[in-house]
Amino acid sequence: MDTNASQIIIRPVETKRDMHRFVRLNWELYKDCPYAVPDFLEDTLDTFNPRKNPALKFCDVQCFLAYRGQELVGRVAAIINHRANEHWKEHHVRFGWIDFVDDIHVTQALLETVEQWGRERGMDTIVGPLGFTDMDLEGMLTDGFDQLSTMNSIYNYPYYPEHMRRLGYEKEVGWVERKVMVPKPGHESNMEKYFKIAEMVKKRYGFRLRKFKDKSEIRREGYIPKVLNVVNKSYANLYGYCELDPEQMETYADQYLQYLDKRYLSVVETAEGEVIGMGICITSLSRAIQKAKARLWPFGWWHMAKALWFDKHPQVLDMLLVGVSPEYQDKGANALIFADIIPTTIQDGYEWAETHHQLEDNSASQSQWKYLDCTIHKRRCAFKKAL
Repeated sequence: MDTNASQIIIRPVETKRDMHRFVRLNWELYKDCPYAVPDFLEDTLDTFNPRKNPALKFCDVQCFLAYRGQELVGRVAAIINHRANEHWKEHHVRFGWIDFVDDIHVTQALLETVEQWGRERGMDTIVGPLGFTDMDLEGMLTDGFDQLSTMNSIYNYPYYPEHMRRLGYEKEVGWVERKVMVPKPGHESNMEKYFKIAEMVKKRYGFRLRKFKDKSEIRREGYIPKVLNVVNKSYANLYGYCELDPEQMETYADQYLQYLDKRYLSVVETAEGEVIGMGICITSLSRAIQKAKARLWPFGWWHMAKALWFDKHPQVLDMLLVGVSPEYQDKGANALIFADIIPTTIQDGYEWAETHHQLEDNSASQSQWKYLDCTIHKRRCAFKKAL
């Protein structure tokens, strides 16, 4: 549906009520879509709260809402990550948390608002969808619209990327996501390769797997910064990455430890105790968030708890993070992670695992799945435009 551009009004988010509208628009647009996992209200509000998100100490942000008359028809966040711009020597304004009805005038008005906001602050390029940091949702879905999304990825309707192209935006970078089948009859794999390599590197390099008795031990033994420092090292050269500082590490730990099954935290150490690799997985919460209508309170917590602790037949495992320090990536350290996770997924009855999105040109990252039955089932990209 196209309307006259003059009918679209863009308003900045200025009040708590505006921010609730900003967050809940995603739910309103996608509540009837079986594949979308909407923004979690409480988590997203915290993301935009300077008292709760350390990234706002080095990021500027302004959220906007699009109205057609009295009807709310779109949203977008304009972001400048000064730390990333300085690191990559760029002058980028990011757009994120973008949603809009199928009206090109709405999309145009939202993006032109971000473009102007960026120009006024000395930026020369607009890119997105991106968040404050690489740990936020990023990338517009371009393929896989009939696949269930995850709590850590963006779902959007097929008309989104079409609008971007019509408005003169070009692809900046692309990511792929895989459905990795758990090795079972009918989905045979070469998984024994992981076990053989794992045993070999244990003997050759003295690598070992560190497991934990409970989640409190992870904090008590100081493993949060140790593990997330591996993320900093292994992701350092990836597109747009911005290094996590200690305060951010604690914030992300608070957010995700509550969902973690300690059996699905795999930490690889050297013989001297240096953490060089990690794998973090959780059971899929996609259906639970849909049933909770993207709100934890007053009743959404029950759907989350049921998925985490009471579901005896889980189907999907989300692989949140897998990383190995660069100097050890060619020494088989990742094999210990897979050799640790695979038997547990078989025991727990999972059918497949969803990988975190990976850069499509990162051949080293892509190759680690080669011994498993898997397929690329989603693609997404970030768009850019010169200002």
